[in-house]
Parts: sequence; C-alpha cells; structure tokens
Amino acid sequence: MLLAILCCLLWGFQISAGHFPRACASSESLMQKECCPPWSGDGSPCGQLSGRGSCQDVLLSNAPRGPQFPFTGVDDRESWPSVFYNRTCQCSGNFMGFNCGNCRFGFGGPNCTEKRLLVRRNIFDLSIPEKDRFLAYLILAKNTISKDYVIPTGTYGQMNNGSTPMFNDVNIYDLFVWMHYYVSRDTLLGGSEIWRDIDFAHEAPGFLPWHRLFLLLWEQDIRELTGDENFTVPYWDWRDAENCDICTDEYMGGRHPENPNLLSPGSFFSSWQIICSRLEEYNSQQTLCNGTPEGPLLRNPGNHDKTRTPRLPSSDDVEFCLRLTQYESDSMDKAANFSFRNTLEGFASPLTGIADATQSSMHNALHIYMNGTMSQVQGSANDPIFLLHHAFVDSIFEQWLRRHRPLQEVYPEANAPIGHNRGSYMVPFIPLYRNGDFFISSKELGYEYSYLQDSDPGFFQNYIAPYLEQARQIWPWLLGAALVGSVLTAMLAGLTCLLCHPKRKQLPEERQPLLMEKEDYHSLLYQSHL
Repeated sequence: MLLAILCCLLWGFQISAGHFPRACASSESLMQKECCPPWSGDGSPCGQLSGRGSCQDVLLSNAPRGPQFPFTGVDDRESWPSVFYNRTCQCSGNFMGFNCGNCRFGFGGPNCTEKRLLVRRNIFDLSIPEKDRFLAYLILAKNTISKDYVIPTGTYGQMNNGSTPMFNDVNIYDLFVWMHYYVSRDTLLGGSEIWRDIDFAHEAPGFLPWHRLFLLLWEQDIRELTGDENFTVPYWDWRDAENCDICTDEYMGGRHPENPNLLSPGSFFSSWQIICSRLEEYNSQQTLCNGTPEGPLLRNPGNHDKTRTPRLPSSDDVEFCLRLTQYESDSMDKAANFSFRNTLEGFASPLTGIADATQSSMHNALHIYMNGTMSQVQGSANDPIFLLHHAFVDSIFEQWLRRHRPLQEVYPEANAPIGHNRGSYMVPFIPLYRNGDFFISSKELGYEYSYLQDSDPGFFQNYIAPYLEQARQIWPWLLGAALVGSVLTAMLAGLTCLLCHPKRKQLPEERQPLLMEKEDYHSLLYQSHL
C-alpha cells in the first residue's frame, strides 16, 4: 500500500515554501537587499496589480533585548532579516507568502476567502491507509528538490556582502532540517572563536511560537507537494508512555537487530541520510551546514542517561505545567522559575517549576530518551519523530492558551534573549512572521487537535455563543425585565384567584369579564418571564 501511494505521488508533484526564496538568491537581490518576487498570477512584484500585497521596507522592533548575547553586528541573524534584505513583500488581507501567492493560515480558495479548520489527530487513530499516506508523504518530501527555496552555504560576509552568492539546492524535508539547524547554531566570531549561548528558537519565550510556525509551514509544503488540501501532521501522545510505542517498522522505524543505534532494515527510514549534525566541524571551519549527507539516522530509545532523564513525562507532569499561570518569568531563559514555557520545554522541574540544570524533563526528555540524532538540538529535526513530538508539545501550548486566555501583551515585549521579543521577526523565515503573531489559539490559525475538540463545537459556536454574548451585553435590561415580570405574574395570579373563587356570584353572561384566550395568556406569561 505504502509503495503504491509513493509511486503515485512521485509521478506528479507540486512544490514548496520555506527559507531563502530562490528568486531572491541572486547577487542583484542581495546587494539591493530586496526580496519582492513577482506573483505568477499577474507577473507583478508581490501580486500588487491584483491587490495581494506590495514591496515595502522592513520595520524592525527597537525593543531592548536581554543580556545573554553581548555582541552587535557579528551574526547574520541579528535584527532578522536586515543583514540580507531590508525590503520584502507585505501581503494584504488573507494573502501570505514570499510573493503573496499563498493564503494566510486558516484560509483557502482562489481568493483566500474560505475559512478552514483542519484537525490534527493522534497517529494511532489513523487508519492504515491514512498512516501509510503520511509515511509516503515524508518519503516524497525527502526525495523532492524544492523549486522555490535554497539554503545559504556561507555567511553574508563570506558572500562578499552579496556579490558572490553561496546557495545550494535542498529537498523539501531537509529544508526544514536546515532551518532548525540554522536557527539554533552557534555564532561564528571569526578565527576559531564561537559563541554558544545563543538560540533564536529555544531556551526563551519564542520556543513555542517558533515551533508552531515551523509545523504550520511544514504542513503547508506537504499540501502543496501532494495536492492533499486536508493534510495535517499527526501527533504522538507520549504521556505516561513506558517505551517508544511508535518505534516500530509499522510506524516510525524499529530497532536494528544487530546494531541498536540504527533503524531496522524493514523501515523506510533506515535508508535516510541526515544533514547538519556536525556542529563542531562547522564551528572549527567557520562554515555553515551545506546540506551534504552525513550518515544514517541514529536512534536507540531508552538507552540514554537515566540520571538526567529518569523517565518520560506523565499526565501529572503535563497538568502541573498547565496550572502555571505565568507564560514567562525572571530572566526569560532556561533559568526561569515558575515559567510555563521553561517547564514545558524541560529546563524546569514539572514537580516544582524550579529550573534545574541537572535534569531534562518534558519536551527535552523525549529528545534525550531517543538517544541518537534527535538528541542533538541542531540536527534533531532529521528524525521524523520530531514532527509528531512537537505536534503534541504544541497541543499542550494550545491547552494552556485556552485555559488562561492570555492577552498578547502577556508575551514579553522587551528584554527577552535576542530574537525572542514579541515584535522580533522569527529566524530564518521569509516571508516574515513575528513571535507574538503565534501567541494565539490554534483555531485562529486554522487547525485544532482531535482530543481538544468540544463535543459539538459547531452547534455551540453557531447557535449558543451568539445568544450568550447578547445576554452579556444586555444583562441589566434582562434583570429589570425579570422584576417587572415578577410583578405582572403576581397580579395575574391574584386576578385568576378572584375570577375562579367558588363562592363568587355569577354575573349575567353579558356582564362577565372578558377572559384572555389561552394563547394570549401564555404569550403574556412568556413575555413576563423574559
């Protein structure tokens, strides 16, 4: 079944979205610092003739950052994307993309006017054909070169400030692996000097918004690649897991019978080659990962350092995280205490909320537990389990957002580590997205989790919620109406007793009081109750 699906997909595919647009990788674009490619629909930059967007200056946040990175002007990722581009497409309405050719998350249709809500499901709830289709999509992405995006193989300085472009082709799956490497790599200071205490997607407030965007863009690329408009990444619910139950050949690959560090020959992923895993080599050579294959995917789940990670996270651990009311606190890095983000990321204890540098829990625990490629931050996205794991982490983030309903102002505006302020653009995405843009409910971004769905959300949203909102707005009038209704009811009750008294003398028919019709009486009672 899986082979049949894969053959059909390889026969005819579409392509991708990601980091450096191929159309902006020329020396002209780099030296002019402008990335405003034409939209194919009308041939104008950013689809301006069709009202999709326009080429505008990039406006950077000037909010102060934290003290963790004491340099300025030494890293291409500072004030992203200004080292490479200071003019990009700014899209209008529901349009999105490096040339405004796509729809904003949660919208579809030719004019991006159709509201959509897709559901991410537990991988074990997928039918066999659905599961095989997901695996086939992964393999297809690993074997399809992106026509829209390339990866830089040198810094802006090594490109002679853009006059000598240095870019490589990359397949769609590895494009995202490279992005995860690039956002978390060390700073190259020249010579043999590096700075390790820097990460634009981890150990700070942007951890959850960054990976949320990463998954949304990955889903978007798979939909474009396969034509499957309803595709969503499944999640792996690892709460209370005693072992890696997705580490089988039926799912994400079992253990090799002779070498426990390798995947079983029966898994499609056993032939995968990883990239961006040799960080020390890049640092010593002052170079970037260029996407060259570096060996097989490694995984040996459970044979990890148990003093650092004694167990996988429990349901109680997750619930403790969800009860934390502060999204961020203190230094807003991996030393933060009672921070929901830091506890969920795994730098603080899920028993106390206190940062503990000797332990790796929650999100970090899964990476350590896999004991292989996924255990190194920069190269962890090589393992497809990374996607399932982060989908579930995102669902916990979503639960916290729904439980506490924070305003966007709760996300730190200033003094967070470099790249993590609310108004900072997230590295290395083009088009541009701010951290604060994804500090909102997943429903506003067009997706939902199956285990978080309401019993009948459509009925409640469409029929009950509007009336509750109206009631909230007019409750003083309703209270007044209730008091008046009580008085009217008492008067009617008294009148009824008088009319129905058994000893009352019957009046001639023409002098009997006119009684209300039954329908009129119930109508008056209904109005009085309202």
